[in-house]
Amino acid sequence: MKQFKFIMLILCIGLSSSLVAQEDLETLAKTSQTFRADADVAINKDEFVSGEALYRKSISLEPQNTASKYNLGNAYYKKEKNKEAMRRFVQAAEVADTKSEKHKAFHNLGNTLMNAKMYKEAVEAYKNALRNNPTDDETRYNLALAKEMLEKEQQNNGGGDNNDDKDEKEKDKEDKEGEEGEKKDEQNQEQNKDQEQKPEQGDEEEKQGDPKKPDQPQEQEQQKPQPGQLSKQQIESLLEAMNNEEQKVQQKMNVKDKKGAKVKSNKDW
Repeated sequence: MKQFKFIMLILCIGLSSSLVAQEDLETLAKTSQTFRADADVAINKDEFVSGEALYRKSISLEPQNTASKYNLGNAYYKKEKNKEAMRRFVQAAEVADTKSEKHKAFHNLGNTLMNAKMYKEAVEAYKNALRNNPTDDETRYNLALAKEMLEKEQQNNGGGDNNDDKDEKEKDKEDKEGEEGEKKDEQNQEQNKDQEQKPEQGDEEEKQGDPKKPDQPQEQEQQKPQPGQLSKQQIESLLEAMNNEEQKVQQKMNVKDKKGAKVKSNKDW
């Protein structure tokens, strides 16, 4: 009997600890969201220093949350702090859970890479963005521009490597095939859902739900994300390339290009 009471006591203690831990996580998440919302307000009022500090607090409380890292990256980008923005978009892409989050993070990462004249890396970033949203025309435009600038750079450097050109064409072919496959998969899934789920009259409005608020991260999609996320090796290579290009970027910050089109704007959260 005493042994039974002892076991029950241990179970109660374990359950209480679990509940306390869950409450602590929920409290941290709510506090993090509050910091992020206040940061958004500060940035909109052009109070950059205050907004930056609030974003950092939000990230420290909830490191796996994409929204705060993404919004801080946008804040840096608008202040022309390109290197800082690049790092935050890399972090946002790394922890993003949904295709929508990944698409926007990679799109904006591509813009910062274009600013740093890292055209090869920008091409890959825009491709990853399109893998997560093949229908975005802005990303497709920026990808075409990045490829054009990369070709000009290779020509100025002696034409580049023929093997690299072949690899690039093969990658483009694979990307197109992958995008077509994703579209077909999505169409098949929609058809299956229509067949399996037959909502009754009057229930459609309730199932539609409310639109997401712009300062809140979108809910995780039912499907696991398709390829289009940075690997650890890619992140390390990208950061190394950023450091190698830093001095070149600093020297060219005050130089305005007389030719070429501009990349289209960053994606808001």
